[in-house]
Amino acid sequence: MVSRSRNRLYVMKPTIARPVCLAARHEEAVWLWHARFGHMSFDALGRMARKSMVCGLPAIEHVSQLCDSCLAGKQRRAPFPKMTSYRALDPRELVHGDLYGPIKPATHGGRRYFLLLVDDSSRFRWLRLLTAKDQAAEAIKEIKARAEMEAGKKLKVLRIDRGGEFTSEEFGRYCAGEGIERHLMSPYFPQQNGVIERRNQTVVGMARIMLKAKGMSAAFWGEAVSTAVYIHNRSPTKSLEGKTPFEAWHECKPDVAHLRTFGCIGHVKVTRPNLAKLEGRSRPMVFLGYEAGSKAHRLYDPVERRVHVSRDVVFDEAASWDWVRPSSGEAATGGSSSTFTIEYEEYLEGEAPARGQPEHGANNDEQRRLPRARGREDTPATPITPVRYVTPPPDASPYLDAEHEGEPTLDDKLHFSSVEEPPSFAAVEQDESSRRAMLEEMSSIQENRTWELVDPPANCRPIGLKWIYKVKRDERGEVVRHKARLVARGFVQREGIDFEEVFAPSVRLVLELAATRGWNVDHMDVKSAFLNGELKEEVFVKQPLGFVVAGQEHRVLRLHKALYGLRQAPRACNVKLDESLTRLGFAKCETEHALYTRRAERGQLVVGVYIDDLVVTGASEQDIVAFKEEMKKLFRMSDLGLLTYNLGIEVEQGTDSITLRQSAYGRKLLERSGMAGCRANKTPMEEKIKLSKASTAAKVDTTGYRSIVGGLRYLVNTRPDLAFTVGYVSRFMEDPREDQLTAVKHLLRYVAGTLDYGIVYPRCGGGKTELIGYSDSDMGGHVDGRKSTSGLIFFLGKCPISWQSQKQRIVALSTCEAEYVAAATACCQGVWLRRLLQETTGEDHRTPVLRVENKSAIELAKNPVLHDRSKHIDIRFHFIRDCVNGGRIVFRHVETGQQLADILTKTPSLLMCPVCLSKPRDMAFGCGHQHVERPEGDLEG
Repeated sequence: MVSRSRNRLYVMKPTIARPVCLAARHEEAVWLWHARFGHMSFDALGRMARKSMVCGLPAIEHVSQLCDSCLAGKQRRAPFPKMTSYRALDPRELVHGDLYGPIKPATHGGRRYFLLLVDDSSRFRWLRLLTAKDQAAEAIKEIKARAEMEAGKKLKVLRIDRGGEFTSEEFGRYCAGEGIERHLMSPYFPQQNGVIERRNQTVVGMARIMLKAKGMSAAFWGEAVSTAVYIHNRSPTKSLEGKTPFEAWHECKPDVAHLRTFGCIGHVKVTRPNLAKLEGRSRPMVFLGYEAGSKAHRLYDPVERRVHVSRDVVFDEAASWDWVRPSSGEAATGGSSSTFTIEYEEYLEGEAPARGQPEHGANNDEQRRLPRARGREDTPATPITPVRYVTPPPDASPYLDAEHEGEPTLDDKLHFSSVEEPPSFAAVEQDESSRRAMLEEMSSIQENRTWELVDPPANCRPIGLKWIYKVKRDERGEVVRHKARLVARGFVQREGIDFEEVFAPSVRLVLELAATRGWNVDHMDVKSAFLNGELKEEVFVKQPLGFVVAGQEHRVLRLHKALYGLRQAPRACNVKLDESLTRLGFAKCETEHALYTRRAERGQLVVGVYIDDLVVTGASEQDIVAFKEEMKKLFRMSDLGLLTYNLGIEVEQGTDSITLRQSAYGRKLLERSGMAGCRANKTPMEEKIKLSKASTAAKVDTTGYRSIVGGLRYLVNTRPDLAFTVGYVSRFMEDPREDQLTAVKHLLRYVAGTLDYGIVYPRCGGGKTELIGYSDSDMGGHVDGRKSTSGLIFFLGKCPISWQSQKQRIVALSTCEAEYVAAATACCQGVWLRRLLQETTGEDHRTPVLRVENKSAIELAKNPVLHDRSKHIDIRFHFIRDCVNGGRIVFRHVETGQQLADILTKTPSLLMCPVCLSKPRDMAFGCGHQHVERPEGDLEG
């Protein structure tokens, strides 16, 4: 209840929540399902989702980033040639079989082999783990009996090699008695049984990847291959069109909603009776796979060294067990004996899938023991530590016996190209450039006294750390330096942040001023910027991988200053930088807090700040040099010289102009979209095309569509000719269709033909420039809601510095109202730009001029009298009248042929588009957009 005061008001006393750092979670479903399906290829996942081959799988897109575990685990030989074109038409007609092993190390249960059988027609697989080769024949008999009971049909042909386990007289008599024809392959020609050889490769490859991804011991290979077979039976194969092997065998679609990432942490409900009242009700364990014959999960308890089968599990798929760090005490079970074994299930397939969440099986209470991991018989049990990136145990044995001819081996080191960005800490152990970058980062941390090593206080939950690697490139795409950043968990590095909403126009304005006044623009970088921010909160983090203090592994780091990834870090860094610039005599612009100015005897000095990037320009080179020296005394700075590349935009400073373009980014976008080398179009969109959300065309991949359109939106930073079309196709990102994707491809073809177009700011040699804006609107151009589109563009002199194409929020009743609403938006932008100019230059600029085509809209802005045409218009749009009366904006009429904002409100025709102009430089007058000729020998990024 809230009491009321004497003056009849209610007094609210809200409690403000304290910010906390939370563990990182998978933000992209594509990576999560990639892990759940045992690191299956993105093409296979996407095909399975598009064709609805399983239930519970969302739309999947192919990502450009590399998976370190896949790179480490998928070193393959050349594929075998096809020796036969025969394919069984009926399930059970032909089954391929092979024995794989011996595998080193053996599983915890002593298994050294596995038998894999594949049905030729359905590609369905069965697996059994074996201790010795002579068990293979008996395993085939049992699998055959089970398969025939399910299918009601007899096995006809068994294709196997000439191993002694398959050529014995006893097995021959068995096959003859059962009416099975044996096809024995020629010695040393495994290509004759390519079906089973290929399946062996994919099963072992997936198992290897899943083990490396979670840093698990190779002794868990039995569980890994079992899970791999389970997943492959529910995954697409090129041998089947639109079906999974499970559906081809069982004649029903599998449900994959119950899949979880192998090796992740699962919190298991403790079902032991007579629990103490304060005893924990959950235990963290490692997920090993799916229990055959029951709807339950298999989980391994590293503390008790037992395998549990349970349905009551809460999964944390982003977490992994820390297999490396030793515990401070002995496990609850006490001993170090390795005599305990786990009996693996004889058959891992042939059952109906678990639907939804698993249910209790008959053996839920059965707990089977495992010995300690190899090489750690005397090592205390390992405590649970949910860390996203962990290194494999140093004493883990090779996955397979490398001495066996023709058998694959597990590479412990991941090799990658030195010009690519390493995906994780495990990938840089042998890369000298990345290791130097890590040492440089640690040196910066120590110099800034960012932390101190302390004993963990009571109830301390230290935040995990991880390494992020970046390869910095110049405007040509050449490698400049390797960077390593130590970040706190919870930090997710994402490209495409919406900094362009405000900061990009500000940067363009500063560059235009520099060009107009003949100034040079320099670039500086604050090394380890976030490490300079001081923390007020008490924060503890774990010791970073690769730099754990020997003998003090249990201790934690208390932060004195901010670290990348902390939620407090950006503000702490900004406060520190703001205080430093203020002490140097700079004043922050009230209209744009990313810009700072300082007046000096030789002229104005302007600094633009975005996180750790500083753009500095001014009338005097001496003032710029002096500022750089001042900053170097306060921070560790990198002087990058003249600005050439900033926030993904290429900047070319010549003697007669400053040019902005995004050629390299455009090429990468085309490559990512599969449109590199495509035929170029002359317009961004087909003329008079109308797209609708009610389209009946086929659906397309939503994630892929959004990714391409998002990239195009970033390209608008230097391409006003793309603004309308990009905004138009952005309206369909919720449920894109084939015709809308066709429009996006048309736009990409236009980009392909205009990659070298850019914004050109001529160097005019000083003097004031007039701020002129153009405002325009269509009428009800949006098919679905009949809303209009506003377009505005502002020029400083003859150069564009700000533009916008946006669907209006209301339905206009007339062209006058639509143009009036667009003019109100332009008015707000013009007032803001004028203030920004005054603060940046310290001069009083003339009132901005806004040119509007509709005379009725101009009269409506000047006439405050209400009448039928205006009385229904929302009062917020009448802000324009206050600006006109106050002298903050001046309206001028412009003829239709001179309306430069027209290209921002409708599909551009061939005559409106710069690519069709015989003299591209004419666009300097139009949209300030012209073709940029590359100098001879200039490399493309």
